[in-house]
Amino acid sequence: MKDHGVPFGEAMKVWARVAALSFGGPAGQIAVMHRIIVEEKKWIGENRFLQALNYCTLLPGPEAQQLATYIGWLMHKTRGGLLAGTLFVLPGLLAIMALSWIYVLLGKLTIVEGLFFGLKAAVLVIVIEAVLRVGKRALKNNSMRALAAAAFVALFFYDVPFPIIIFGAGLIGYLGGRAGLPAFLAGGGHGKVGATQVADADSLLGEETPEHAKPNLRWSLTVTAVFLALWMGPVLALYLALGGGNVFTRIAIFFSEMAVVTFGGAYAVLAYVAQQAVDNYHWVQPGEMLDGLGMAETTPGPLIMVTQFVGFLAAWREPGGLHPLLAATLGGLLTTWVTFTPCFLWIFFGAPFVEALRANKALGAALGAVTAAVVGVILNLAVWFALHVLFARQVHVNFLGASVDLPVLASANLPSMVLAASAAVAVFRFRIGMIPVLLASSIAGMIYALVL
Repeated sequence: MKDHGVPFGEAMKVWARVAALSFGGPAGQIAVMHRIIVEEKKWIGENRFLQALNYCTLLPGPEAQQLATYIGWLMHKTRGGLLAGTLFVLPGLLAIMALSWIYVLLGKLTIVEGLFFGLKAAVLVIVIEAVLRVGKRALKNNSMRALAAAAFVALFFYDVPFPIIIFGAGLIGYLGGRAGLPAFLAGGGHGKVGATQVADADSLLGEETPEHAKPNLRWSLTVTAVFLALWMGPVLALYLALGGGNVFTRIAIFFSEMAVVTFGGAYAVLAYVAQQAVDNYHWVQPGEMLDGLGMAETTPGPLIMVTQFVGFLAAWREPGGLHPLLAATLGGLLTTWVTFTPCFLWIFFGAPFVEALRANKALGAALGAVTAAVVGVILNLAVWFALHVLFARQVHVNFLGASVDLPVLASANLPSMVLAASAAVAVFRFRIGMIPVLLASSIAGMIYALVL
């Protein structure tokens, strides 16, 4: 069976290839998708690709996975979206699960400890690089810089919940856009993604909107009902069967909430998860959160797959009557299910209406303001990581209503500082890619652990 000239079997191979090459976070994954889907296969053109990308950027959750789902849906209807979105997640799911097993079973081995010791230092530098990269695109004027600064202060000093910060920034941007303020209308959006620009008319899909992609209220309500049942059914069943205090119920509810409020990309998601999973739920330690991010950075798939590691450790530590490994595996799978099922809902329900969303300047201004605030959120994540990577101890200080952790200078971890400084030189001075830096830092960590 074919849709738009592409056999479904060939589409499966293409999406499997995209998934296998999806390293390097959202920017790298989107670039890979553009190179294969637009430049090489010419399934869709440049304008349609950017239109889809801008819509996915408006959504909570991982934009690269949602973009794959969107393009798969355009080409092969619902089955194509399910195929593309699922294959995009599958390699990361399997890789993170395998690494999670190794982590809890062999993590005390010297060489494994050294590997994750090295990863932590490199991950810190990668998060700092993300602050600079996103900031360069988003902070185009003083209003956007002020939003970023306010988001950082609210999170770091006053522990304001992440959803409130994102909602507040979006509301400010929306009102600024409605008022026609230039500072808010200048931000947001994406420029060119790849080196080769393919016109929509020259692509297999062409310029016309496929019949199945046109707005259809009956279809939208049906798909919403189906995916809401798939998403919220397990959450409700766990709550009724095990109660609200059970670890599986708390995992299901927390990560379902996360799937709704985590606008702004993977690092913004991680800032929210780190704040809650470490400080509120006590599912993981700060160092373990960094270890999980290191796993996600070095495996294919969305960076948000680190949440699977968090759910895995949460259930490992509270297995109830189950074997810890079985409980942990179920906890990781449950986390992934409630994290990614809503992504399909957002695409299948909203994509037919994407033209109206894209043309709305006020919504575009809201996106620009949210992106600016996310810079402050990622900076908070970088500072939080630095405190726990470079120093063994912190002291909690309350001052003029602010609440902040400060490093104990005597507890400075000099080997971590040396590794982080080396990774920073490699990334910022010599422009070495993320994967080589992560691998080199991991090897250096293992050598340090084995020798000293």
